[in-house]
Order: sequence, then C-alpha cells, then structure tokens
Amino acid sequence: MLKEYRTVYIGREAETVEKKSKFIATVQPVKTEEEALEFIEKMKKQYWNATHNCYAYVLGERFQTQRCSDDGEPQGTAGKPMLDVLLGEEIHDVAVVVTRYFGGTLLGTGGLVRAYSKSVQEGLLASKIITKIYGCKLRIETDYTGLGKIQYILGQRGITILDSEYTDKVKIEVLLPSEEADPVIGEITEGTNGQAEMEIGETCWFAKIDGEMKVFDN
Repeated sequence: MLKEYRTVYIGREAETVEKKSKFIATVQPVKTEEEALEFIEKMKKQYWNATHNCYAYVLGERFQTQRCSDDGEPQGTAGKPMLDVLLGEEIHDVAVVVTRYFGGTLLGTGGLVRAYSKSVQEGLLASKIITKIYGCKLRIETDYTGLGKIQYILGQRGITILDSEYTDKVKIEVLLPSEEADPVIGEITEGTNGQAEMEIGETCWFAKIDGEMKVFDN
C-alpha cells in the first residue's frame, strides 16, 4: 500500500494556442473508470463543435488503469503524450481532456505531440495538486510537566495538533504519517519518563491544503 501519492484536489482549465490552433485542457479528479468516462462524455458534449476531444486518464495506486485516445488525430500524437505527462508527474486518479479547435495550419507529428503535452502540463499547473499521506490519529494524555517536552517533539517533526483539552491533565489529538507512530510514541515515552498515556486511533488519508490540514474519508 502506498504511504503517500499525488493527486488533483481541484481540477481546472488551461488554454494554449499553437499556430492558431486553440487547445483547452480540462483536468478532473476521478475515483473510478465510470467517473472518468462520464467526465469525458461531458466534455465532448460541452465542446461538441471542436475538431478533437482527446483524453487520457490514470487510476489506481500503481496506475493499474491507463487509457487514452487520439480522437482522430494521427495515431500516437495526442492521447499517448497526454498519458505520458500524467505518469511522468506521478498524478494518481485523474482524467484530462484536451479539446482542439483547428486553426488552419498543420502542426506535424512532432508539433502535435508537443502541443498536447504542453496543454496537459498547463492544465495541471492551473489545477490544485496535493500530496495525500496515509496516517493515523494519536491521542496523548499528559500532566502539565510533560507538556513542554511533548510540544517540542511534535514541533520538531512538524506534526499537526488536531485538538487539545486542558483540565487537570492535558489531552492532545495529533495527526501523523502511519510510519511515524511508533517512533513518536517512543520519543514521547522517553521524553516524559513514561508518564504520558497514548492511544493510536483510526487511520485516514490527509493532506495539507493552503496551510491547513484536511482529513479525507479514503
């Protein structure tokens, strides 16, 4: 199982022009092949009058599902280059449609490959890409004498505090990568002379988005 992966959080459009031909890349996060196909059909209907609506999508932890289409462009000049960009950027669970309005000037095989590749790159740049990390929640209970040491350990590791409660003791809930759980527990146990009580909670995927931590259902 992957410990982290890059994916699209918000997909957007980007427009480029090559020798008067207009290319519109539309990027969309997808979880299933059905979602990808629905998105592609939606784009074809939206840009029904375009010369071509080429597409590529990848799904799965190991990119198990890979599909692409030249949609009438010379074989290997559109879909495959688009797919290569997604794989090269290691973006998971994403579909992209590049719509072309022919401008009257032939681009040639190399020109088409460059144009479709560039269009996908621009689409990804316009979109919000995040890195999802597989982690878990850790609940910590300590007296006030151990709080400073715990805060220091968490700060050194860049671990996010989700919640805290201050009564006669301090209860803290943090979010951390799953492989860091045991080392952190060990550090806190040593740093507080075994006085802190800890419990590993549910696992989840999380990502830092615009400086804030977001937890995902899957």
